Amino acid sequence: MSSHREAPEVSKDPVADNTDVYAFVSPDKPTHATLIANFIPFQNPQGGPNFYEFGEDVLYEIKISNSGTAGEADIVYRFRFETTIRNSKTFLYNTGQITSIYGPQWNRPQRYTVTRYEKGKGWATLAEGLGCPPVNVGPRSTPDYEKLAAQAVHRIAGGRTVFAGQRAEGFHVDLGSIFDLGTLRPFQMAHLIPSATAAGVNGTQGLNVHSIAIQVPTSDLTADHRTPKDVSSATSVVGVWATASRQKTRVLQAGKGTSTATGPFQQVSRLGNPLFNEVITPMAEKDRWNALEPSKDSAFATYVARPELARLLPVLYPGVFPKLAAYKKNRADLLAILLTGIPKGVVPGFQNYTGTTQADMLRLNLAVPPAKKPNPIGLVAGDAAGFPNGRRPVDDVVAIELRAVAGATIPLVDPSFTPDDATAGLTDGTTNTNPPFLDVFPYLGTPAGGYQTTPGTAGGAA
Repeated sequence: MSSHREAPEVSKDPVADNTDVYAFVSPDKPTHATLIANFIPFQNPQGGPNFYEFGEDVLYEIKISNSGTAGEADIVYRFRFETTIRNSKTFLYNTGQITSIYGPQWNRPQRYTVTRYEKGKGWATLAEGLGCPPVNVGPRSTPDYEKLAAQAVHRIAGGRTVFAGQRAEGFHVDLGSIFDLGTLRPFQMAHLIPSATAAGVNGTQGLNVHSIAIQVPTSDLTADHRTPKDVSSATSVVGVWATASRQKTRVLQAGKGTSTATGPFQQVSRLGNPLFNEVITPMAEKDRWNALEPSKDSAFATYVARPELARLLPVLYPGVFPKLAAYKKNRADLLAILLTGIPKGVVPGFQNYTGTTQADMLRLNLAVPPAKKPNPIGLVAGDAAGFPNGRRPVDDVVAIELRAVAGATIPLVDPSFTPDDATAGLTDGTTNTNPPFLDVFPYLGTPAGGYQTTPGTAGGAA
């Protein structure tokens, strides 16, 4: 099971491992919504000669619920990949400089097909044979990586844009401290909370990830196919999650080193809200959680209502969270944020409620205008365009969720509660130390190059 990741199985399947899901409306294109699903975590940029790539035997899907029921997906974008080996007599990933994603020097190119499902209409192919970029090997092999990535941004039917390929890991978190019994470096000394001198260490520094991104008109996601204008309308809210599926049977071919997959596809991984499966779902339940649809998540609601981390914080930091320790009610605030969305009237001028069905999804109110100067603490800091209203790459979801678990959002549903003083500044002390986010699609930064990277540091992207 990976560190910060929602592992598809405790036994791990990195090619099918959902790592992060984003859903947001960007100020550079406010008529469209961007959906991003990341897979294959913790990529060492130097990881050759068999560099990272999407699985040909995996169904990668981004799913949307727009009916207010949080049931089965109403819309699905499916991505299937195909790999070609041009020269079977060499071990090389590339036989010269790759100056085009369609050039013959790339020995192992990947292409993909995008199909769209809509309930009541079935499946339709949006595009075929779309090229991925190679990984960022280094300045000799991929001398102009930004150009290669730009070639892999494809405009397809219906005013949609897609990209699938390697990007810089944008999720930052102090893995070493958090999983050392919940140590938060800025808060490790009770009498120094908060400590201005203790910074976090980004555990994903210098690492890459594979991203599937699609940008669509907001009307492509709504049940009435209209562009949402009214924040208070239920039709403005959609739920978003991503899944990966494999066929049920895999047969290893004796003496060939190959395998054959047969049978129906079975979901092995999913992800909606960040860190839900990692810090809320118990270890023994993770495999079952990954195999279920979000509409079945009422089975896990007890872990949201009584989160383990909320019980641990007062123990790990004695005397720092006395009010949280004394709060014995079920966490109605977390149940709303993570499982139903926030109803009208809780936050003035905002809602992202999807109905009473409890389901782990990113909930995005498409009528909320994008913030020109986003606050990384999102809705908690008054920026309604940020998490938990969808999720943008710039949102510091670790700090947001730490503060929410520690009680920052309890007053929304229980005005009698006043959070502990330390809650407002709770953080793991990290920022994005990888290549910066882009202002345009696909938004995630240029991946670190293999040649340019020193292990344990933020790899260069040139």
